[in-house]
Amino acid sequence: MAQAYHIVAAILLRQRGYLFPWSPVLLAVGIGAYFTLRAEPDVWILIALGLSGTAIIAFQGRAGPVFGPIMAAVGLVALGFSLAGARAHMVSGPVLDFRYYGPIEGRIVGIDRSGSDAVRLTLDRVVLQRMDPDEIPKRVRVSLHGKQGFIDPEPGATIILTGHLSPPGGAVEPGGFDFRRHAWFLKLGGVGYTRSPVLLLDPPGQGQVLFKARMWLSKRVQNLLPGETGAFAAALMTGDRSGMGQDTLRTLRETNLAHLLAISGLHMGLLAGFVFAALRVGLLLIPRARHNWPVKKLAAAGALLAALGYLSLSGGSVATQRAFIMAAAALTATMLDRRALSLRSVAMAALVVLMLRPEALVSPGFQMSFAATTALITVFEQITLWQQGRQMPRWFAPVMGLVVSSAVAGAATAPVGMAHFNMLSQYGLVANLLSVPVMGLVVVPMAVLAALLMPFGLDWIALNLMALGLDWILGVAQWVASWEGVTRAVIAPDGRVLPLLAIGGLILCLWRGTGRLVGLAPAALAVFLWMGTERPALLISDTGTLVGVMTDHGRALSRPKGSGFVAENWLENDGFAGSQRDAAGRWPGSIEARVARAQIGAKEVIHLQGKRAVATLELCSAGQIVVASANAQPNGACDVFDPARLRYTGSVAFWAEDDGWRMVTDRQTSGIRLWHGAKQEPLRLAKKAQ
Repeated sequence: MAQAYHIVAAILLRQRGYLFPWSPVLLAVGIGAYFTLRAEPDVWILIALGLSGTAIIAFQGRAGPVFGPIMAAVGLVALGFSLAGARAHMVSGPVLDFRYYGPIEGRIVGIDRSGSDAVRLTLDRVVLQRMDPDEIPKRVRVSLHGKQGFIDPEPGATIILTGHLSPPGGAVEPGGFDFRRHAWFLKLGGVGYTRSPVLLLDPPGQGQVLFKARMWLSKRVQNLLPGETGAFAAALMTGDRSGMGQDTLRTLRETNLAHLLAISGLHMGLLAGFVFAALRVGLLLIPRARHNWPVKKLAAAGALLAALGYLSLSGGSVATQRAFIMAAAALTATMLDRRALSLRSVAMAALVVLMLRPEALVSPGFQMSFAATTALITVFEQITLWQQGRQMPRWFAPVMGLVVSSAVAGAATAPVGMAHFNMLSQYGLVANLLSVPVMGLVVVPMAVLAALLMPFGLDWIALNLMALGLDWILGVAQWVASWEGVTRAVIAPDGRVLPLLAIGGLILCLWRGTGRLVGLAPAALAVFLWMGTERPALLISDTGTLVGVMTDHGRALSRPKGSGFVAENWLENDGFAGSQRDAAGRWPGSIEARVARAQIGAKEVIHLQGKRAVATLELCSAGQIVVASANAQPNGACDVFDPARLRYTGSVAFWAEDDGWRMVTDRQTSGIRLWHGAKQEPLRLAKKAQ
């Protein structure tokens, strides 16, 4: 025991002074533990862990250099678990448990575009017909299809429409992306669409100042710069992507340039750097300021205010919050004559984001943003050490910085992007090398200049110069996207791969000394597991409207259209490119009168599409799996999956094994959580007590 203590003590003492960056990692462990549970913990457990975690962290300083860090680690894990649970309860609200059709009234609090390129409105203050007000969702989201009379939605306007609403859908397959959880933290209790015109009930009232300012600025930019160029400019300046078409977004994703749309470290750093440099040069040109004022610190303060304004107008995504916190830390350090950028500032940004929004941990934006930033700082620290005592030509530093930053950021974010989006951009480095310099030298400076000229009505001058840079970037994206093999489909990994990659990467980046090489082991294990991923032999959607069978030529689907979102995700997760129609053409059996049959080993799969098709099947046998889009009760010993059963199980996957078939349901993998309908009575009592 004593020997183990001395080993741990020696390890921790060697890392002394470098342990703070591990704080958000330990907080994230607790948050991750909460999200991996299969049952919702009681509220008293969350309270106990929160209080005990806070107490342990508060008193860990008295435990000495060995037990202190260990106590802090335990406290952070407990606090992270408690924070995640508290956040989940704070955003709780009613969720529809049936399909609603009728009048929908609400106030516009969000405007964006759906995957089908339709304008999509998020509404609060929702009113639904013939429903108890206590059971109406706090927010709903409606896509606008067909011809709309109300074609210019205004932030804060109260509208009414006739549309369809349904509960947020579950994972398209067991272990997949859980939209119900995502919608829960967005306070969305229903999603749907309308094909009828939207009518204006009341014009915008008071409140929502920032949202209105964002949309006003976005509209102004798009009026001055029409088309995709203006939509691109609006997205960069305000975070509003509602004007961008899906083809442009797809092209940017395929060429790994989509990060230029996300207001993140690149934009915040360029903006803060440009404002800092411009203010510093401007003040140095004034003799009195040059000799008597702290010019550098004043420039840093001005850049901080500009960054804060950019954060306010951008919508405040996770990446933007992280970028602002890091920019604020760097600029504050400049004002205090301290080191401007380090892993400590990254850790501080991660702590703030995770404490405010613990659910961000499971989002691709958080993972990619912090992976890129952590890797960049670590690599440039090593490059700085390597450069000491060496003479380099002047051109070397900027060229090396551009190439290395693009390569490192791409390498750090590629595994996360592949795991979440099942796609690898093979020429992303080329596209970034041709586009990022233009973003820094032309686009961002002109965006700042446009903001300064806007009060005088002269912003069109800067915006037209900005458009030259944006057209260049869009042109590069289209050119690279036209290359053969621009993207490569990637199979979706199981749930162990990303955590193992994160552990390996964090050890490599945060640990000091040769011990950091230990991080190669979990990273290698993650790659091994990813390469050995097997996909289900049979997939059933949670509504019974689609069936997917694995064949030697890829996933075969039971219908050529309908349930497009599910079909697209299944094919992407398989790592196969192609359309739903192509996949339906691979169906290994017959499809007649909306009845699809296929033989998989000793099992026959029968998919019945619609009530008439269900009525045709009266008898079935033990060797058959019947999937129906309407409730079915055939006579026989077959295994039936109809809407009544699928409402409980969610989506279903089957794997063919030597000893038979292994079935896994979404209910088994995701459990019963708040966003799945777990009881909330204990919390409601706690709220009433407050």
